[in-house]
Amino acid sequence: MLEHRDRLQEELFVAGSLRELIPDDHVLVGVDRVLDLSWLRGEVAGCYDLLQGRPGIDPEAAVRLMLAGLLLGIVEDRRLLREAQVNLAIRWFAGWRLHERLPDHSSLTRIRQRWGAARFLSVFERTVLQCVEAGLVKGDLVHLDATLIRADVSWESLVRVHLDAVAEANEEGPAGGGNAGGGGRPGKTKKISRTDAQARMATSHRNHRLEPSYKQLTAVDGAQGVVLDAEAVSADIHEGGAALEQLDRIAERTGLEFATVTADKAYAYGRNYAALEARGMRAVIPPQRTGRSGMPMERFKYDALNDLARCPQGRILRPAARYAGGRFYRARRADCQACPLKSACVPKSVKARSLMIGDGYPALLRARRRHRRRLDEDRAAARSHRARVEGVHGEAKARHGLARAARRGLDNVAIQAYLTAAAINLKRLAKALLRAWLRGMSAGNACTAAIAAFICATRQRMQPPARMAA
Repeated sequence: MLEHRDRLQEELFVAGSLRELIPDDHVLVGVDRVLDLSWLRGEVAGCYDLLQGRPGIDPEAAVRLMLAGLLLGIVEDRRLLREAQVNLAIRWFAGWRLHERLPDHSSLTRIRQRWGAARFLSVFERTVLQCVEAGLVKGDLVHLDATLIRADVSWESLVRVHLDAVAEANEEGPAGGGNAGGGGRPGKTKKISRTDAQARMATSHRNHRLEPSYKQLTAVDGAQGVVLDAEAVSADIHEGGAALEQLDRIAERTGLEFATVTADKAYAYGRNYAALEARGMRAVIPPQRTGRSGMPMERFKYDALNDLARCPQGRILRPAARYAGGRFYRARRADCQACPLKSACVPKSVKARSLMIGDGYPALLRARRRHRRRLDEDRAAARSHRARVEGVHGEAKARHGLARAARRGLDNVAIQAYLTAAAINLKRLAKALLRAWLRGMSAGNACTAAIAAFICATRQRMQPPARMAA
């Protein structure tokens, strides 16, 4: 006997709540157990006139709607609102009933413009604090890395302009630098987009073409992959020069001083090694390879006590002019003219050999010696780096739409980066708390005391799934 259903039959009433129609293992159900935005109304109250005007969208409902889209990989507002019309999980998570009309997609745009990026940064920082309170952040190991976010512009919008015009438009001095296209010297030109003037041409590999992009500076905890920092900057900002500021933000945000820091070769500067040593942090950063043409720099001995260098023949190179991040050291012309290694050491275009020695060079030498030893703990930290921070970048781009900016302008990209990082942290927190709940809170289980206390504080929202209770 076969069942027959009338597809044209319309239900007049729905018995029960929308929650009963959503699977217990749905990502929005798990995130709802740990998401707390009760503080948000007071945070954004100053952006509204409380005495006149039509009522605005509830702040918590608006942020929940944005987070629901990112958790499901929907980053465009139009598509999100179309999906929310028919998606029960989004309606339930954001707080709209079946008969209620959803807001227009332009309302979310106005909310982002009115609140500014700083308030969305607060949403992200609250998730970091939740993960710290739940014991997911250990403070032992932190991974630093950067990734490019393709700007929301077309190739037809690119024009070539003079660098001085770019600097004048940005009001920030000479433009360019880093890995941006077009160079950074005055008198040069570079490409910018007419539709998003803040996007910069950049690439993640020398064999890849330059694309209009933004850059995200990311820091991830080594224990559970919690995102500790996700700062969107211009694509021509070099990540190696922003590492120390990033560590300061993490310490202020979490109250933790991490013992070990890992990063790739883009962070391998002497000043970074020296600063990490001064802070008592172990740096697992592979040093960059030096040039092999002519006499390599490793053949020269640097005397930090007397601030001079010695060539392979024992001749002295004395300090000369400074440059950004270091100092030049030059040999006497007479010493180089009589040196038997002149042809292999001194370029034909100059009369004497000179070196560029960056700040913190002794710390860089110590890092090179440590890297050659290939300690087991350094290898383990390097493997964790690839799995954690590069895995977070892949997750954010493949599952949460961060491969391409959804809107234009640095502030909009920053908001997208903050909410994406918050969504990833909420998933981590929901998974850890649900796992701890299912295992129970007996003294001998794997649940930490911090997680157990957090569960007890939110017991009303951490009811076990219906099928588990059955």
